[in-house]
Amino acid sequence: MAKCDVCGKNENMPYNCRHCGGTYCADHRLPENHDCSGLQNWNDPKGVFDSGFDDSVDGGSTSRVSSLASKIPINTGTGGPLAYFRGNMTYTFLALMWLTFAAEFVTLLVAPSFFRTLFVLTPQHPEYVWTWITSIFAHSPGGFFHIVGNSIVLFFFGPLVERYVGSRNFAILFIISGVLAGLSQVFIQILQGPYPPGVGGVLGASGAVLAIMGVLTILNPGLKVYLYFLFPVPIWLLTAGYAVMSITFLSGVIGGGGGIAHMAHLVGLVIGLAYGQYVKQNRNVGAPNRLEFGGGGPGGPGGPGGPGGRRRF
Repeated sequence: MAKCDVCGKNENMPYNCRHCGGTYCADHRLPENHDCSGLQNWNDPKGVFDSGFDDSVDGGSTSRVSSLASKIPINTGTGGPLAYFRGNMTYTFLALMWLTFAAEFVTLLVAPSFFRTLFVLTPQHPEYVWTWITSIFAHSPGGFFHIVGNSIVLFFFGPLVERYVGSRNFAILFIISGVLAGLSQVFIQILQGPYPPGVGGVLGASGAVLAIMGVLTILNPGLKVYLYFLFPVPIWLLTAGYAVMSITFLSGVIGGGGGIAHMAHLVGLVIGLAYGQYVKQNRNVGAPNRLEFGGGGPGGPGGPGGPGGRRRF
C-alpha cells in the first residue's frame, strides 16, 4: 500500500511519476493532475507529454511497431484483412502456395532459366538448400489441378490439426515433412543414376499435406471424408489407399508411376502417422466424425505428375 502525494488515498498499485518521483493514485497519475514539476520541460509541439506511464509515447519498441504499422496502407488491426492469417498457419501456408505459384509464372516469363534453380529440388543440385523450402510451396505451372488438390486438402484438414497441436508445431510439421519428403524423392533419383541437366527434381506440397492427413488418421481413423463431396469414406481407408499405391509403385510391381513422387508421398505420410501417434499418446485430443472435401487425382492429393521430368508431390 502507498499513499497518493496529492489526496492521501491508499493505493495497492500506485503510479510513480518518473519526472518528479512522486507517488499518485489513478486520479492524479497524469502530470497535469498532480502539478508535476516536469511540466516546465514540456516542449512537445504535438501536445503529447511523456509521462512515463505509457510506453506508446516514449519511443520504445511498442511505439516504433505501432508507428510502422500505422504507415502500412493496410488495416493490420484485429479486424483488418491480415487478421485472418494471425495465429493461423494453415491459411498462411495456403497464401504462400498461391503467391509462389504466381511467382513461378513471373519467373518463367522474365527469367525462365532460373525456374529450376529457384523452385525445384533437383538431383543435380540438392545442395541448393533454399529449394528444400521453395519446392514445398511451388507446383508445376502446367498442373493447375496439382495446387488445387493440395489446397483443398490443406484447407479442410489443416485447421483441425493446427487446432490440436498448435500453430508452432503445425508449422514445424508442415515444413519438416515437406523437406524430408522432397529430399527422399531426390535421393531415389540420385540412386537411379545421373540425370541430364533439366531433368528430374521434385516440387509440390503433397508430402506435407499427406503428413497432415496422417496425423488425423491416427487421431480419429473413423473420420468420414466426403470424397469429391459425394462419397463418404473413412480417412483410414483413404490413407491406406495412398500408402498401398506408393509402396506398390516403389516396389516395381506396377510399372511407371506417371511422374508422381511416390517416395515423397510415403515419407510424408509416415511422418504424419508417427507424429499423430506421439500426439495421441501425450495429449487427450479428438477429432470430428465427418469432413467434406474434394479429393485429388490419382497419385495423391496433388494428382498425377507434370511435364519436364519433374515429379509433383
